[in-house]
Amino acid sequence: MKIAVPLALAVAMSTVSVPSFAQFQKPEDAVKYRKAALTVMGNHFSRIGAMANGRVPFDAKVAAENAAIVETMSKLPWAGFAAGTDKGDTAALPAIWTEQARFNDGANKLQAAATQLSAAAKTGNLDAVKTAFGATAQTCKACHDAFRK
Repeated sequence: MKIAVPLALAVAMSTVSVPSFAQFQKPEDAVKYRKAALTVMGNHFSRIGAMANGRVPFDAKVAAENAAIVETMSKLPWAGFAAGTDKGDTAALPAIWTEQARFNDGANKLQAAATQLSAAAKTGNLDAVKTAFGATAQTCKACHDAFRK
């Protein structure tokens, strides 16, 4: 139940298509939104990583639930990178806005990897989860290396 409500909210939010900046009153609201989405995604991704790396016992159900959240959340933060949101309390590098095609490519790769992670977790196979987790982690790292302070 603890994850059902946030997951339902995230799914509902991901199905709404509006211009990215239009959904935020102020640029700092967009920054808060993207940081929150990335934090939630990172927390659930870390839970899978703990299983994939053997720090906690593998639980196929828990892995699948967390992977589903990661998949959903991987679609959300990008709206928060609208023009004018490069200032303030952010670790985002200016390259996000000067190299938007490359940044968007990274976002698309993350979403694809998160979808593969979710599919792997649904199989209940730890080796499949480990492989998909590693691939997803690489997409995160590539984007952080290029676009995060």
